[in-house]
Amino acid sequence: MDPEAKSGPPPLDEDAVYDLRVRNSRLLDAIGPLIGQTRELLCRTETVLVLTDPNGTILELAGDSRIVRPLGELRLIPGCSWTEHTGGTNAIGTALALQQPVQIHSAEHFCMAMKRWTCAATVICDPQDGTVLGGVDVSGLAQTYSRHSLPFIVSLASRIEGRLGRLTLERHLRLLENSLTYCSQRSDGVAIVDEFGRLVKTNAQARAAFARLGVSGSLESAFPIADIAAIAEGSVPPQSAEWLRVARIECIKEGGDTLGFMLIASASIRLTPLRPDQILPVESERTPAFSGIIGSSSPLCTAIQKAQQLAKAAVPVLLLGETGVGKELFARGIHQSSSRANGPFVALNCGSFSRDLLTSELFGYAEGAFTGARRSGMMGKIEAANRGTLFLDEVGEMPLDIQPHFLRVLEEGEVLRLGENMARKVDFRLIAATNRDLRAKIADGSFRTDLYYRLAVTNIPIPPLRERKADLPDLLEHWLSISRDRFGVGNVVIEDTAFECLMNYAWPGNVRELRNAIEGAVLMACDGVIRIGDLPSEIQTPFIFEGAQDRSHTTASQPVSGEVLSLDAAEAESIRLAIQKYRGNLTEAAAQLGIAKSTLYQKVARYGLTDDILVARRKLSRQER
Repeated sequence: MDPEAKSGPPPLDEDAVYDLRVRNSRLLDAIGPLIGQTRELLCRTETVLVLTDPNGTILELAGDSRIVRPLGELRLIPGCSWTEHTGGTNAIGTALALQQPVQIHSAEHFCMAMKRWTCAATVICDPQDGTVLGGVDVSGLAQTYSRHSLPFIVSLASRIEGRLGRLTLERHLRLLENSLTYCSQRSDGVAIVDEFGRLVKTNAQARAAFARLGVSGSLESAFPIADIAAIAEGSVPPQSAEWLRVARIECIKEGGDTLGFMLIASASIRLTPLRPDQILPVESERTPAFSGIIGSSSPLCTAIQKAQQLAKAAVPVLLLGETGVGKELFARGIHQSSSRANGPFVALNCGSFSRDLLTSELFGYAEGAFTGARRSGMMGKIEAANRGTLFLDEVGEMPLDIQPHFLRVLEEGEVLRLGENMARKVDFRLIAATNRDLRAKIADGSFRTDLYYRLAVTNIPIPPLRERKADLPDLLEHWLSISRDRFGVGNVVIEDTAFECLMNYAWPGNVRELRNAIEGAVLMACDGVIRIGDLPSEIQTPFIFEGAQDRSHTTASQPVSGEVLSLDAAEAESIRLAIQKYRGNLTEAAAQLGIAKSTLYQKVARYGLTDDILVARRKLSRQER
């Protein structure tokens, strides 16, 4: 370090500063209101406030505009690093090194350029786990020295941490609101974690269920889980615990915002962790291509035939279809039918990541590219798909500013990792999928025309389940068989009335909704028979409503009213059936209906069903006696 240095090191370029601010948006959101509150004080004392990331790189500068220019000459500006390694003894770098408040005045600075300044700084810690999130500093010319500067900056850091804590708590509450219904309705072990993989809540079954998956010691010791978002997408790093390959992980979203994840361990069967040599990718199992797609209806066969034909050429394919129709199964089938079948099949959901995380997942990054980056860097999904197939699901959700970089990869056959200057050659087959109208997104400016025509060289529309009702019996039997084996419940069958209900339902969630409905019904079935009351309420209600209409028509000749049953009456009938089935147990009835217990209380009062509860409980009491 040169003690005669006149300034700090050169700053990052504008794009890198933007990415840095995005990665630290949580910290910037917390300090934003406080900057406005302290601006007048800073101007009056001829000082500026400086916010940095954990590595000492400046994120934000605010305060007296009269000293911003001389600070700029020192390179005390966003994008510049002021650690002790880059700037010698200075308040920002020394506070981060010691992880405690410091005040560096005038000649106490190491570099000559800083000796006419006085600075006080401290660190900002995560209130959840105590990790250092950044530093905050107040700086001014030496004559503005005040013994109150250090207490002021410590107080400000405390207020920032308080705001971070409140913001984290609000996110955790929203996470719980979006996941507790599942957590309370299942006998599976469920662990809810936030977007950083930190444990938020578990249900009563979690400890035993995760122990069966191989979690040793206390359940809490297994958290936090690094790279939880990537693991949820199927990219489990080699160093990760084996039980993460067995547990089911579901993303909890609110709009486009990922609040956290649910880790689910089945309580019905005993699973043991798989060894790495036991875990085989789908493409290496040598099963016939497209064999995972169940059905023989004309619309489905047409789509499969087109996919088989296009698999022979190495052109990009765009799969078009609603959520849940099986776009990934088609993508795997195309891969297995192609000349790249022996190469990797790499899938990435563009809608499951924030902008900055998607960038690193897609392109990879070099060592030290950003805060929290792995020491050895990371290969992106594009590189991982080399000599194989890259499947981009929900490609319409790819942020607009990432699209030209991805287009360049497709045009040049080269990928540039974040933080590197040398491109790497890649050769992969691209399959993209979307449930959006990409032409409409082009019209509103959220999708690039040139990328669209590069992706949609050929396209395959996949029919929704309502357009291939002839496949329903085969699909029902397929998922019933899988659920029997998975939950170890033997020969479960579907009652005729329940089967008719399933056949008449519109299935807006397509095959994914059907699978979930069958899994839930198998778990709820009594005596090995799935009845209409075991199906989700949204499937039951239309059938009950239609049945009530049929009954009104058949009794029209009798001296009774043949009026059509309203939707409210159909809902009341569903609730009455659930109350009777569970003998007045509202907790179980609410779980069956798929609503919160508090909501059930409201509906019972609304429809005047209190007497039905009392009757059901009296019957139970008599039976027990």
